[in-house]
Amino acid sequence: MSKRWSYQTIEIKTSMMGVLKPEDVQTELSRQGQLGWELVNVIIPAPMCPAMLVFKKEA
Repeated sequence: MSKRWSYQTIEIKTSMMGVLKPEDVQTELSRQGQLGWELVNVIIPAPMCPAMLVFKKEA
């Protein structure tokens, strides 16, 4: 039997200067880790754009 996965994406907004704050990323990673989610990718589409964190967990 193959595993089934659930996925979620969370957007981390940048500051007014387009900077991604490490503490904001760390807070979200810790929060989602406590809920059983595993980070699988970070997408930063362009400078000054929000980062998209992609998580998965077994369904």
